[in-house]
Amino acid sequence: MIGVIAMAVVAGLLIGLSRQLNGRLALSTNAMESSFWNHAVGLVFVSLIALLGGGLFSGAPLDAPWWAYLGGPIGFLFIAAGSWAIARIGAAQTAMLIIAGQMISGVLIDVAMGVQGNPFARVVGVALILGGMWVTRAAKKKSA
Repeated sequence: MIGVIAMAVVAGLLIGLSRQLNGRLALSTNAMESSFWNHAVGLVFVSLIALLGGGLFSGAPLDAPWWAYLGGPIGFLFIAAGSWAIARIGAAQTAMLIIAGQMISGVLIDVAMGVQGNPFARVVGVALILGGMWVTRAAKKKSA
């Protein structure tokens, strides 16, 4: 279990780093172009790793439902929106808002899928994240 937790934390760290790098690229281009380059370089990277490690075309993609492919367009929108936001409100604020959105969607998906858990704790968790955002924004406005 510790390994899974560590991987999730590393994934979170990589998301933060990725957002910062794409935000920097968006300053030199724009959000749409930075998202394009993110995906183009990612495609080359994943292709090389998969070809070297094997298993690039070992699945059955036609067996997946059509909606399973919506992750690509959603990922594009996520990267473009994050790149646009980070250049305007900074890395920390963007990260917190992204986390809040992830928590909200996670809670909704868990509820829709009937995953066991404490609904009150889920709502409180999302409220704490949003409250933290409000506190930091209010403090920033006050100091400005």
